[in-house]
Amino acid sequence: MSRPAIFITGAAAGIGRATAELFAARGWFVGLYDVADGAVEALRLQLGAERSLAGKLDASDAEAYAAALAAFFEAAGGRLDLLFNCAGILATGDFESIPLARHHRVVEINLGGVINGCHAALPYLRRTPGARLINMASASAIYGAPAFASYSASKFAVRGLTEALNIEWARHGIRVMDVLPLFVATPMIANVAKAPASLGRLGVQLEAADIARMVWRAAHWRWWPRVHWYPGWQTRGFALVQKCSPAWLNRLSTKLVSGY
Repeated sequence: MSRPAIFITGAAAGIGRATAELFAARGWFVGLYDVADGAVEALRLQLGAERSLAGKLDASDAEAYAAALAAFFEAAGGRLDLLFNCAGILATGDFESIPLARHHRVVEINLGGVINGCHAALPYLRRTPGARLINMASASAIYGAPAFASYSASKFAVRGLTEALNIEWARHGIRVMDVLPLFVATPMIANVAKAPASLGRLGVQLEAADIARMVWRAAHWRWWPRVHWYPGWQTRGFALVQKCSPAWLNRLSTKLVSGY
């Protein structure tokens, strides 16, 4: 029997890379895909060429995504146990200060790329017993985050897509889930030109390895149905407040954290 296989977008750095390293160390065949093809090829050599496959992929390119999945499915011995849609980009600042083209690019990658992956992967997930799909969302999908408007909107959409597909694809035996962390110590956060107030007030409490471990847990979860995964006590706290508090209190807490 061939080893289980995971296809990861955004695998060159941060959460995608940490997830690839964890799953490879635990015996999975790993697909490493990113626009930074040199970085994923170097990671492939690090993990072992016999245990991984790497390629350049812009997740917003539907044809390229479909071709990459087809090649990976064949290389993995005809199976796709887990698709991890991790690729994403960020734009921070007041909404009107960000160029319109950047807003559209955030949506193209963060939402369009996820839709492309879900659509292309379904035939392969259906052919793999117990297959799962995990989308990278964000705590900004719990309540709209000032200074992250387009990013937050894209992650709300990913959350909605995840919920809908988890219900639809139950008939295929496929579980669909998402992970919704607050700030994680990754190059995406480190490279923010002007840090929003919320970043300074909340701090960065999570490492990429923390999210990778949660993806591993979600991939192997066998108990009650669970769609949303909240890493860290801060994220769980925000989710609880959102569920249990009136709308005005949610708005107030978000304004206090964001400094708006």
